[in-house]
Amino acid sequence: MDLKFSVSGRISRPVDEVFEAVADPAKLSGYFTTGGAKGRLETGATVMWEFHDYPGAFPVKIIEVEPNRKIILEWQANDTDPVDPSDGPSPYDTTVTLTFEPIDEGRRTLVTIAEEGWRPTEAGRKSSYGNCMGWSQMLCAMKAWVEHGLNIREGMYK
Repeated sequence: MDLKFSVSGRISRPVDEVFEAVADPAKLSGYFTTGGAKGRLETGATVMWEFHDYPGAFPVKIIEVEPNRKIILEWQANDTDPVDPSDGPSPYDTTVTLTFEPIDEGRRTLVTIAEEGWRPTEAGRKSSYGNCMGWSQMLCAMKAWVEHGLNIREGMYK
């Protein structure tokens, strides 16, 4: 079983504005990382993201950035179940790819977020479902923030 997903949404703003809403930590903190983001998303960087509903800040490794086109990052899976029980739990990373495509003559942007790399276990399946929900919420929150200046995640989790 290959655990992966892809979600997408259209945001009624030009691609450079939508890309910056993710790459700029101050903007990302305004609608998504409810506990804050530290560090700009640039190739080779490790930034810190924190969420009120998930205790503590954690590292996000930025693998590749193509401005206004793509961001690839890795972060630790919320799954420590071993594939082989004799191995014991061990952390591992999943890979997230965000793509930004200008549409409607550049007036809007199609954002697609794909994540993959979970272990083929029950815990991996549950973790992938949780992240699919989280990225779907991120797209909705980004749309409300970028288009209308509204933070719809505030107070949702704590």
